[in-house]
This record gives sequence, C-alpha cells and structure tokens, in this order.
Amino acid sequence: MQRAAMHTQLHRAQTFLTVVDFNSYTRAAQYLGISKAMASLHVKALEEALGVALLIRNTRTLALTENGEAFYDEFKEIVSDIGTAFDSVMHRRNRISGKLRISTTSEYGERFILPLLPAFAAQYPEVTLGYHVNSSLNDLVAEKLDLVVRLGNLADSGFKSRKLADFDIVLVATPAFLARHPVQCPADLEAVPWVANSNLQRPTQWLLRHASGAEAAVTGPMAFESNSSTAIRAMALSSLGVVVLPGWLVAAELATGALQRLLPAYALPRQAVSVVFPNSRHVPRKTRVFIDFLCARLGATAD
Repeated sequence: MQRAAMHTQLHRAQTFLTVVDFNSYTRAAQYLGISKAMASLHVKALEEALGVALLIRNTRTLALTENGEAFYDEFKEIVSDIGTAFDSVMHRRNRISGKLRISTTSEYGERFILPLLPAFAAQYPEVTLGYHVNSSLNDLVAEKLDLVVRLGNLADSGFKSRKLADFDIVLVATPAFLARHPVQCPADLEAVPWVANSNLQRPTQWLLRHASGAEAAVTGPMAFESNSSTAIRAMALSSLGVVVLPGWLVAAELATGALQRLLPAYALPRQAVSVVFPNSRHVPRKTRVFIDFLCARLGATAD
C-alpha cells in the first residue's frame, strides 16, 4: 500500500475508533473537528476498503459487527503500541508531560483531591490537569478521560482499577425527624421515609452488622432521591428522611448534633475509594505517576 493510501486508511480507522468510543457520529465528529457527514464517509470508505461491514446502524444506537469488533480490538492495540512508542521516548528523556484528564465525584474531589493538585503540579510542572466532576464510569471512555476516582464497591466494568482507601458510611437523620419517626431497631427502618442516592442500584437496601456479629437486612421506602450527596445531606438536614452518607461528609453535623447517627451499635459495610482507568496494555506515564501520587497520599485520609 502506498504511503499516501496508508495515511488515508489510518485516518479513517481513527474516525471509526472514535465513533465506536462515543457511540455517536455526532459526538465523534465534534471531537475530531470534522462534520458528521465526513465521519460517516470515513467509516463507509473504510468498510469498502476492507470489504466487510463494521457497524450496524439504526436510528438510536450503533453496534459492532463481528468483523467490526475484531478490527476495533486489533486497531486499538495498534494505537496503544503507538502510544507506548511515544511514551518510551518521553521516558528516555526523563520527562512527564501532556494533558491529564481526571474525574471524581464533587464532594470527595473537593475534600480530598483538589487540595492535592498544587503539590502534584509542582512535582510535574509539564503535566496539564483537566478536572471533571461526575459519578459515572461512562465518561471514562466517552469523555476521553485518563482516569476517574469513584466511591463504593465497583461493578465489573472491564476497566482496570486500583484501591486508594476505605471509608465508613453512616445512617443518619435529624433529631426532629427521629422525634416523629423513632428508630429503635433495624425493623423500624422499613417504616420510615428514606432519601435515596440514585447513583446506587439498590439505594435503600442495606445489610447492618451488629457489634455482636448478628446481621439485619433492611429495605426502606424511598420518599426522595438525588444523585448528589450534598443534596442528600441538605434533605436530611431538612428532616425529610433517613439517609446513608460517608462519615467524613457528615462529621461536622454529627459533632454539632444537627444530625444523629441511627442504631450506633450497627455498622454498614465499609466502602472503597478506587481509581479506575482504561484496560489497556499502555498506561501513559502521566497516568501512572498520578495514580501513585494519590495512593501515597490517600491511603488513610477517608477513614
């Protein structure tokens, strides 16, 4: 294949990868700085050159054909190898540079991640940081992020992860709420309104473990929900219901008595803080050093 033709096919293949990553011609075109029509032409021309269909298109979604999945996986590795080659050169020059795109939840990031960024920037001045706020893993690929910091036990996502720390979650409500809805035992939790975290699959189902080792499974009725821990805390402070929140997020309110811990003889399962990153043979050095940086500083901060 002539060099010019190879360059054209590589360009088309890169468009195909981006379309698959975003699951959208429109968003892929915006990311690449081309028109949606041009992105579609690139993929069609690539299919014609290969003599196979790569994508199944309908009005709502895109799906890979068997050939498309094989081509995507193989070409993704090629892109990874190219990245490794560049990274190796950078390593030999003893430089860590480039833009590092990270994401974390609003509350945890504000409390634990943002205060660390000046030290990281001073240690690696050639790394430019892009900081995003999100609670989902979907943005890791869709937004082309290098890593995300997530709270809670992770579902099997196909990504790589590294545990940073553990933290306690607590069941709390206001004294005024508890005066109207007394909670003396785990069974009482099934008859009082809850404010649920919509990021969780079963936000009002919990297993409580007594200090004696006895366990109690509870399912509370959801009266309100939010995907923001800050909003959930505000609803709790407004006496709208029982909530489950990180202990570090409500420590001040517990200290002042604005919130009260329910059933203190029982504990909820401790939760993990994890850094999640793409499952690739090539992990850029900027990503690796940031993960090591977080591990060194967050090992016990969320306890």
